[in-house]
Amino acid sequence: MDGDELQADAERIALDLPETTQSQPFGPDYEVFKVAGKVFMMTTEVPGKKVVTLKCEPPHGEALRQEFEGIVPGYHMNKRHWISVGADERMTSELLEELVQNSYLLVLEGVPRSMRPIDLGAFTD
Repeated sequence: MDGDELQADAERIALDLPETTQSQPFGPDYEVFKVAGKVFMMTTEVPGKKVVTLKCEPPHGEALRQEFEGIVPGYHMNKRHWISVGADERMTSELLEELVQNSYLLVLEGVPRSMRPIDLGAFTD
């Protein structure tokens, strides 16, 4: 999957999730995706390489970085809790969808129940 496909697919997946908003608070080079006012995904270009940055549980992020050359610690984010996904021929649409949804759910776990757009239990069942 090349960088253009990666970003387009990730953006489509993110916008299909309940109450996702998209904005450019950091300027035109960053597309920021939020739920309940919290960032769960960003797309940008880092020195000539298009990436998608996502929240990820530290052990899962470490395993992904070891398995995929295109996955590195999060660009301009907490390197332990965020990953940046770049072009990688082994990246599948299914894995990308899992990563985007996982990031969305991780962010929602930190949001008070009354502010969540979904019931987390129902979404993951």
